[in-house]
Amino acid sequence: MCGIVGAVAQRFVTPILLEGLKRLEYRGYDSAGIATINANGAIERLRAFGKVIHLEEELKTDPLDAGIGIAHTRWATHGEPSTRNAHPHVCRDTVALVHNGIIENHTELRAQQVAAGHEFTSETDTEVVVNLVYDKIQSGLSLVDAVTAATKHLDGAFALGVVSSTEPDHLVAARRGSPLVIGLGIGENFIASDVFALLPVTQRFIFLEDGDIADITRESITIYDAHGQVITRPESISELSPEAAEKSGYRHFMLKEIFTQPRAVAETLEGRIVGGEVLDSIFGHTGTEVLDSIESVTIVACGTSYHAGMVAKYWFEELAGVSCSVEVASEFRYRKPVIRNNTLLVTISQSGETADTLAALREAKLSGIAHSLAICNVPESTLTRESELVFLTRAGPEIGVASTKAFTTQLAALMLLVIALGRRHAMSESVSASLIGQLESLPGKIDAALKLNDAIAKLAERFVNKDHTLYLGRGSMYPVAMEGALKLKEISYIHAEAYPAGELKHGPLALVDENMPVISVAPNNDLLEKLKSNLAEVRARGGELYIFADSRVDVASSPGIHVLNVAPVEDAIAPIVHTIPLQLFAYHVAVLKGADVDQPRNLAKSVTVE
Repeated sequence: MCGIVGAVAQRFVTPILLEGLKRLEYRGYDSAGIATINANGAIERLRAFGKVIHLEEELKTDPLDAGIGIAHTRWATHGEPSTRNAHPHVCRDTVALVHNGIIENHTELRAQQVAAGHEFTSETDTEVVVNLVYDKIQSGLSLVDAVTAATKHLDGAFALGVVSSTEPDHLVAARRGSPLVIGLGIGENFIASDVFALLPVTQRFIFLEDGDIADITRESITIYDAHGQVITRPESISELSPEAAEKSGYRHFMLKEIFTQPRAVAETLEGRIVGGEVLDSIFGHTGTEVLDSIESVTIVACGTSYHAGMVAKYWFEELAGVSCSVEVASEFRYRKPVIRNNTLLVTISQSGETADTLAALREAKLSGIAHSLAICNVPESTLTRESELVFLTRAGPEIGVASTKAFTTQLAALMLLVIALGRRHAMSESVSASLIGQLESLPGKIDAALKLNDAIAKLAERFVNKDHTLYLGRGSMYPVAMEGALKLKEISYIHAEAYPAGELKHGPLALVDENMPVISVAPNNDLLEKLKSNLAEVRARGGELYIFADSRVDVASSPGIHVLNVAPVEDAIAPIVHTIPLQLFAYHVAVLKGADVDQPRNLAKSVTVE
């Protein structure tokens, strides 16, 4: 979950490293640090507790001018957020190292190293790695061989960037489980956790595979695979521009990402529907062959992506007549799921590097799953490389920790899959045509929902002093309620829980009083009257209601009931459109409470560790 950036160049690299850290800060912001090798061949290090801006202030008085260096922004796993636990870690002024991941056998290694005379200065699992590399160098190995040898002692996941005063022109990178890319320049080369960090200096990248170790200088790159053989990895040209990761005048990345959803959804749909039909080839060159064989779907995902899968379950079964199960990846990978023959495993991840989702895919492959499809926003990610079929959502960079446009584009992708499978099962041509028409109208419907921004900001003022809330929804609006609750708790720190509205009488109703506001999503569908009855139960017990309702719904504001009307929308795509007001509501509540919207406490964007 941490962010790594490194550089070896003919110019001073500290400004490059610092800019890279700023672009990687969505991956972690507990502490940050830089280590360089100066002109005299000595390691210099600077670390700061808190966000990258604090490190930037320190660098104003101590710029660490050098042509080679590594840097890190941390999301704490082992050891509290502090300066002494910040990376890079250094062993005896000889080796500096940055690490993303978790070393599972660090306790055993630490005990061995203490017995051998090493003194530890941090609580991190990372310090055992830098000590290992140092010991291997002391035994006579080169830096790249020392890193290679050290990794053989490590259990767990890692991405490493390593420099040493013994070879001051070499930067070594190693990858197992956690993402790492090499950026290519002219007379300079770079490493980073993802391409966004390096867009200001290059658009040429090499994506390291699991087990790869790279020896990098200003003029050369040598990559060794997991078997120690020299190997060539393909070069990719990123189509992203440096400006793609900028706020572009918005106050926060999250607000920008909410308001760019019409474009993101439009680009996700572009070229995927031709002549009124969803093309099988949008899922991969074997799309037709695979989809013809599918009888059921299993969706595996985490967090917001899991909620997208839950919405899709309603679509698959109601619209397509295809059995669908939805699994939390961190649970799926540690039990023994029974997967039927001819099942399509659909993994969903914004980054394509979510550790539990990747592990679930790998476990499913080992258990004999026939076919897999990744729905992902990052074309060069591990998930896309390891899946049989791939659908790219084209949402563009999502920097805000609380996911927004990734969710709506995932839902658009899932609806395309529902239509593609549905026409092979229970879906009629008329229903297929209707759903395609709804998808094509979706960018405009989202744009209309965004026009409620000012009214939602006003409504949010009533929530500034709230500490708890319940979200209610029925049918496909239940996972939308879950997503709304997640957004609110993520960025405003208000305790929010979502329930199917019909479950109120089975426990949650006991929580309802004048101090427990209840938020509900009320589309104009077959479950409306049932929902109204549930809301009446809340009001009868003194609960204050906030209702995001289709404007055709017969419900009006009154004392204790606050209604925000959403423009009419067809039932199938209503979950996507009704998500927008909930995103805006969470955003404005968080802003009013003075929370750090883009970088909420204790969270990071890409969950690349267990």
